[in-house]
Amino acid sequence: MEFPGECLDDVLMDLYKELLASGSKNTSGKGDSLEHLGVILRITKPRARLSRSWTRGRPLFSALGELVWYLAGSDDAAFIGRYIPDYVRPGMPAIVHGAYGPRIKSRYGLDQLATVTELLGERDGSRRVIIQLYEARDLEVPKEDVPCTTALQFFRRQNVLHMSATMRSNDAYIGLPHDVFCFTMIQELVAAELGLELGEYIHMVGSMHLYTDKLELAERYISEGYHRTSEMPAMPLWNSFAMMDRLIELESRIRAGETVDPGAELDCPYWSDLVRLIQTHFASDDLGKIDEILDEMNHNFFHTFIVDRRGRRVPAGPDQTASA
Repeated sequence: MEFPGECLDDVLMDLYKELLASGSKNTSGKGDSLEHLGVILRITKPRARLSRSWTRGRPLFSALGELVWYLAGSDDAAFIGRYIPDYVRPGMPAIVHGAYGPRIKSRYGLDQLATVTELLGERDGSRRVIIQLYEARDLEVPKEDVPCTTALQFFRRQNVLHMSATMRSNDAYIGLPHDVFCFTMIQELVAAELGLELGEYIHMVGSMHLYTDKLELAERYISEGYHRTSEMPAMPLWNSFAMMDRLIELESRIRAGETVDPGAELDCPYWSDLVRLIQTHFASDDLGKIDEILDEMNHNFFHTFIVDRRGRRVPAGPDQTASA
């Protein structure tokens, strides 16, 4: 079953409709769901990696935090817990066995991201440029701490970089939008480092499922109707790995409570905007700080997301509840 589209919202709309209409009932360790086996999503404009839906809450900030966590090579639950609190629930381990970061950066005795980039730089046409995430010993660990992603494969064809992600399992409502954001950002990071054009993103899933407690939310999403394709600004070519390292460093300082001036730290509008997005996440209920960040943003693509977050940060009154 294949769902093609220009943007994330294109494929989400058709996928949710199909799961709700004809998904098979399944019960797993995490609960009941509607499921389709063997699902492929094709996104022709990977920079259109963010949902424009109000219903979905636009998870830009948590997804960006997750990307930084991956590329920092971290398996620290406290790190990612600042973005996704489920990682630090009572009884959860301090170290996340299934974390992608160490598997990408160090676990196998090499930096897989750096190695695949080197291989891609050699020539077009290779079929062996793969980052492996799932490993044999994952069969023996508790089911809640096993990577959902098995591999990322890169295809350089006529100086265009395509990428596929292979998933053993994917939660269509919460996990999928985060995965598409992180993996297409990695795709673009490699393409920019090598000066390649950004090609198609292919997302292949063994079990694509929608948990029953998210069915109503999926229906509300569908009721909004289709959203126009809107792409993030293009990542500047060359030196993207060095800039990502700086982003990781600045995120660490912001997370530790340090005041950071993105414009002074990074002489690049694209990357300084990403730092400002991280600052927005940690601005808590400081609405004045969020407004200041909004005024400093270089690209207006992100304005809707920041304004949305500001609205969700308004302190609760007698008839409302504040939400993150």
